[in-house]
Amino acid sequence: MKVLPFKIPKPKDEALVYQVDREKVLYDQLHQHGEIQISYVEVGSGSLIVGDTINEYKEGDILIIGGFIPHVFRSDINATEESVMHTLFFDYNSFGKDFFKLSDLSLANEFFKQSEFGMKVLSNQEEIIALFNLLGHQNKVEQIATLLLIISQITKSKTEPLSSFVYRKSYSDDEGKRMSNVYEYAMERYHEQISLEEISERANMSKNAFCRYFKKRTNKTFFQFLIEIRIESACKMIINKPELPISLISEQCGFSNIANFNRKFKELKGCTPTQYRTQF
Repeated sequence: MKVLPFKIPKPKDEALVYQVDREKVLYDQLHQHGEIQISYVEVGSGSLIVGDTINEYKEGDILIIGGFIPHVFRSDINATEESVMHTLFFDYNSFGKDFFKLSDLSLANEFFKQSEFGMKVLSNQEEIIALFNLLGHQNKVEQIATLLLIISQITKSKTEPLSSFVYRKSYSDDEGKRMSNVYEYAMERYHEQISLEEISERANMSKNAFCRYFKKRTNKTFFQFLIEIRIESACKMIINKPELPISLISEQCGFSNIANFNRKFKELKGCTPTQYRTQF
């Protein structure tokens, strides 16, 4: 299974690609590409790993992922029968190496800077979605103009980063396959007790080598990463299954100790699981 680098089917003579994905499951293998990605999630929800951070995405989200940032969408297949995502792919030099250096486009500099860690748009979503809805009926010149309008709206919007750390070296195919196997194993079995021995074996490395390898590429230990997956899964269950007691959710998400679950939850979310439930 060749995972990285994931190449967007972009013809050499096209500066911008507009793509609509309609799938039961969005592309759910860890991948990277040189192009910046601006996506509008029309239908669907799930988990999104960008760099070192696990996020949740949902219908109506506007997401920006910078070039060469490893990421994976993990669709919640129980939420909808089909996921629909509209995406624009381009890079800083798509329209010429000096295009975005023009003083008239100086506002775009902040967009490119923030995109290096990925970001989610928190305001002006309706205006941006309205622009996305034009793209399917436009020619290439009109689509480029709409891209610039979308970037302009994003620079005026409140945003939050999708990642706090990005490994600056592009992954090789072998590295991508190894990390994808690790991510997939953790996301499939987070509710089980995973030992360092078995996850190291999954990566085909010794325990010490794997620990160094994972920490260097994510700036955290594997077990920190695993806890974050468990807490994100618990958040979904707390919201979507209000009838379940917190103790049972804790157990089903891989925590053997409710006190440890409560402590880790508060560290990551800033509130207790019970307080989190009352917010929805």
